[in-house]
Order: sequence, then C-alpha cells, then structure tokens
Amino acid sequence: MDIETVLVPVDGSDEAREAVEYGVAIADRYDAGLHALYVFGEGVVRGVEAGDLEEQQVAAEAESFMDTVRDIAGDVPVAHSQAHGFSMHRLSQHPGSVVLDAAEDIAADFIVIPREPVTGDPAAVIEKAAEYVLAHASQPVLSV
Repeated sequence: MDIETVLVPVDGSDEAREAVEYGVAIADRYDAGLHALYVFGEGVVRGVEAGDLEEQQVAAEAESFMDTVRDIAGDVPVAHSQAHGFSMHRLSQHPGSVVLDAAEDIAADFIVIPREPVTGDPAAVIEKAAEYVLAHASQPVLSV
C-alpha cells in the first residue's frame, strides 16, 4: 500500500485527539504526511454568523488544537486546514461531505476518523461525519 497523505478530520474533542494518534502512527509507518482538517459544526457556524461567538476566539481554539496535533506528530510532517461542516446557504453541505471533499482536494490516500459517541453535543461535529465517510470514501478509512 502506498500512502503519502493521511487525513484526520478533527473537532477539538478527546476522540479527535485519539484519532490523531492513530493517524500519526499510520503516517509514520508509511513515511507519509498528516493533514488535520478542523471541521466546525452547526452551532459554531451559526454562532459566528449571528455574532454570538467571536470568530477570532473560535479560530484561536482551533489553532490551539492544531498545536496539540503538531505535538503528537513529532517528526511526522503536519499540514492543516479548517472547514465549516454546515452551511445555511448550501443544503448539501454536511460534515461527511466536507471531509470527503477535503480528502479529494489534498489527494489523501487514507482517512482516520474518530467515531464519537452520539451525544447530541453541537460541538461534536465529527460524530455526524463518521458514518457518511465510512459509507462513501474511495480511500481506506480507519474509524477509531
């Protein structure tokens, strides 16, 4: 198996942190890079658009999590990006479709996605993406 890029969608949760650990192990094993995609959920997107949440604060929290990703990665090269997993303007935008679009955009060869418990927590956006990604990804997926 030839793996150059491992995509790990994250949302700042403990489950996402664990998925990063698995993603780093795979990337290290195949001498690949890791791409962490921070996916913002519906509550965050609505809060920013309504002015209830400071966009700079949300970005700072995501960047803080990316610092954690880099710490976990050690010598594994890390790239990262951010995406809204929800849109009030595009009905077809879903956290799972955002992950798969990102996988295509960065030519990911492998996806590690956290399988979070269904909590109903609006900040736990990845829990909504896991099933979709498992069902529709064209690359291998590890759900942890």
